[in-house]
Amino acid sequence: MHAHTQAQPRRWTLRVLAPLLAASLGLILFPWTDSADAHGSVVDPAGRAYGCAERWGEDHQNPAMEQEDPMCWQAFQENPNTMWNWMSLFQENLAGDWKSAISDGNLCSAGDAQGGLASSLDEVGAWTPTDVSNTFTLNLHDNASHGADFIEVYVTKQGYDPTSEPLGWDDLELVKTTESYPQQEDYVVEDISAPGRTGHHVVYTIWQASHLDQTYFICSDVNFG
Repeated sequence: MHAHTQAQPRRWTLRVLAPLLAASLGLILFPWTDSADAHGSVVDPAGRAYGCAERWGEDHQNPAMEQEDPMCWQAFQENPNTMWNWMSLFQENLAGDWKSAISDGNLCSAGDAQGGLASSLDEVGAWTPTDVSNTFTLNLHDNASHGADFIEVYVTKQGYDPTSEPLGWDDLELVKTTESYPQQEDYVVEDISAPGRTGHHVVYTIWQASHLDQTYFICSDVNFG
């Protein structure tokens, strides 16, 4: 069993911001529900959608985003809800058959899940990475406390270039499978080992929630220093 500590992901006042954003941008955003109805994602190393929300959620109209964080910028242009609804990259009733449901090149959007909510996350380019060592810890925040039957952590193989290649299943190596977690808000996966990696890689997390057959798929960009 793994030791679990409470992480503190940055909290966002999105239910307050969303109506203001809709008025200022002329956009229709997904309605925000109570936190008990929300889901979860990897917050460290930051999943792509969560990282965009963390860096730009309260500064999304800053024109500097286009130059400083172009992949978040293109995601926001395609669908602002990719950023706001970072907890919802899941599919249901897959019975563990990930590859049939999610084709190569569509892994980061969870197979265009939720009506293409986050298809922009599959775009190839210079996503902002989190610096990690070759042995690192992953924190998954579960705002709804669904529990986890297991968490699988994959890391791209050395030689894969996320700035020029769509992510496919053959690019990934499974490096960690956890035991189950009880219902709680934060799951900490320790001692994840990815030897031989240098530079920009993708950590791909599959979280099998316990409350029903609901599976989350999250891309986190990392830099092995």
